[in-house]
Amino acid sequence: MITTFLDFHFEVYAWLRGATLVLSIVYFLIYTQSNKKEYLYYSLYLLTLFLLFLKYILPINYVPTYQYLNYPLQFLAYTFYILFARNLLKTKKQIPNWDIILVLAAKILLIFIPIFILFQYFLGDVIQEKLFFIIVPVFTVFSLLSYIVIAKIKGKHVLFFIIGSLFLLLFANLSLLTEVSFKNFLVNELRFQPFLLMHIGVLFETFMVALIVGYKLKYQEEKRHKAEYLLDLKIKEKANLKMTALQSQMDPHFLYNSLNSINNFVLKNDAEKASDYITKFSRLIREILNNSSNMTISLAKELGILNLYIKLEQMRINDGFDYILVVDETLDIDNIEVPPLFLQPFVENAIWHGLANKKGKKKIKLQIYNEGENIRCELIDNGIGINKTMNENNYLKGKRKSFGVKATEDRIKLLHKNAKVYLIIEDISNENTTGTKVTLKFPKHI
Repeated sequence: MITTFLDFHFEVYAWLRGATLVLSIVYFLIYTQSNKKEYLYYSLYLLTLFLLFLKYILPINYVPTYQYLNYPLQFLAYTFYILFARNLLKTKKQIPNWDIILVLAAKILLIFIPIFILFQYFLGDVIQEKLFFIIVPVFTVFSLLSYIVIAKIKGKHVLFFIIGSLFLLLFANLSLLTEVSFKNFLVNELRFQPFLLMHIGVLFETFMVALIVGYKLKYQEEKRHKAEYLLDLKIKEKANLKMTALQSQMDPHFLYNSLNSINNFVLKNDAEKASDYITKFSRLIREILNNSSNMTISLAKELGILNLYIKLEQMRINDGFDYILVVDETLDIDNIEVPPLFLQPFVENAIWHGLANKKGKKKIKLQIYNEGENIRCELIDNGIGINKTMNENNYLKGKRKSFGVKATEDRIKLLHKNAKVYLIIEDISNENTTGTKVTLKFPKHI
């Protein structure tokens, strides 16, 4: 089996040639999708190497042609490799002074192509070979100096590139050296062609480039996730600022109405009611202040604050009113977050635009349902009905929603990013009864 390494038609050589061509096509396709020139140059570099590898298996009548193309193909391959390195490592930005030298080196290699073709035509193989052996050590030293400079660039892809290209440089030089000085020993004793070393160097280098591509894809993915996270953070900050602005406007609106009630008791000289009201009012204010800096509170705490508010309003309304609260037993209201005072504006509207002008027994019923991933709140009053309120009092000129109601709707939508938040206010009056029903539905979890 070892002797087969002497034959360039051996399947290992065929596999290495085929892999070079396939990878050339793959990187060209990557270029067409990404439009990044480093992949185009690397594709051309591999294609040039594939053409160089073919010289050992083509029919003998092609040999004269390859005598013209042997060294020019190598110069062209390394020209593409320099261009690949420049674009991959962004040397124009990272190491601009050395980038100028890299461009110059690529141009010099291109100049060598027609020179060597002319030498072959006029002077034959011998002069080409001597000149090539002068150029190779110079190019090797230049490559080593380039690695030292390139190492200043940060990133794992730089390390992968240096390792891969250094390995390629080493095995390319070994292949050339053994071809000239130790070919008989390798062929007769070790039983393999010196050019196998070049194949091995290319194989390892392509493996390192694959690592670079993987690293860059991972880096881009992480960068995209980070950008999405920062964008989401900015959106949340903006939503919190907007919610804070709405809450800061809503609290004074509610407090003004409560202070106005105290004023009414004082004017009526009802000291006992005024004292009781102030006591309840102070408890309510304490709860509001405790939660003033919070974007959300638990639904259980919200219902407790709402109960304090309703007790105050029951004292203000003539003959008072009944308040009924029904909460679905399957709801864990201690672990459901809602904006502070989000139900209060609806209750306030029910009291002052529904019950205040009604004669007889007055009632408000709040029911909270568990609907899977959502919560549905229904607030029903037996007041005069929203339609009659609008007709008699020109209530908000037909807009149906007071400032507090609109602010609450906005806060709920901001909290849940407008996802599945519904608010419906409807008149449920008929021939036998009157009233208004408010339905608010929103996700259970933020």
